[in-house]
Amino acid sequence: MFAQNLKYLRTENGISQQELADILSLPRSSISDYERGRTEPSIENLIKISTRFDVKIDHLLKSDLSTQQLESIKNDSFKVLTITVDSQNRSNIELVQTKAAAGYQEHFTDPEYIRELPKIYFPVIPQGTFRGFEIKGDSMLPVEPGSIVICSYVEKLKDIKKNKTYVIVSKTEGVVYKRVIPDLAGKRLLLTSDNAAYDPYDIDFEEIAEIWQYYAHISFSDAVHTSANHIQEKLHDIQRKLNEVHKATVK
Repeated sequence: MFAQNLKYLRTENGISQQELADILSLPRSSISDYERGRTEPSIENLIKISTRFDVKIDHLLKSDLSTQQLESIKNDSFKVLTITVDSQNRSNIELVQTKAAAGYQEHFTDPEYIRELPKIYFPVIPQGTFRGFEIKGDSMLPVEPGSIVICSYVEKLKDIKKNKTYVIVSKTEGVVYKRVIPDLAGKRLLLTSDNAAYDPYDIDFEEIAEIWQYYAHISFSDAVHTSANHIQEKLHDIQRKLNEVHKATVK
């Protein structure tokens, strides 16, 4: 499968034969011969190709990579998702609790780790791949800390919808729940909070490990009380800003 896989990886990542040849310190004709199956690479070049495209050598030689979801920012997709199923072969909804968020960030591709996560079940949720995340902090009020957000898996960055809410698993921020504005040209996401007290910030595509789109959430507090508190906080914030404007005017 090497010849087919090399051409697939190169074209999907937007790399020309000459560019790959320069990376490997080879003439362009050698890359052409590799892709036509006329010659085979040395072990040294095979390792370089494996490293450049972040693909295991065994998969490079034996698997049809065009049928798999590979981690490639330029290909706009992520790694194959690790899931578990119940006795009826239905996908479980694993729950990532706040105390487990750091571990999830490190082991989300490990089947043994995923298997040990708590499972929750909702009979009304449609077919698909879902995961639950316990929310911490008050940046997304009225969704309160301790709420569980049920999310569906996003396979490709181009599927992200503007101003919708997502759980983003990243190398730098860990597990966060934010409203998202995608910038595909700039290869980054703008993450904003529904609580105006928190400033928005950017995250580069290359930092993203997984993205999950909001589907529903479970709150463990009185909804009316929560909403009232949120409105009261907004009023206090407005009053504070008016007082600041008044003081500035007086000066």
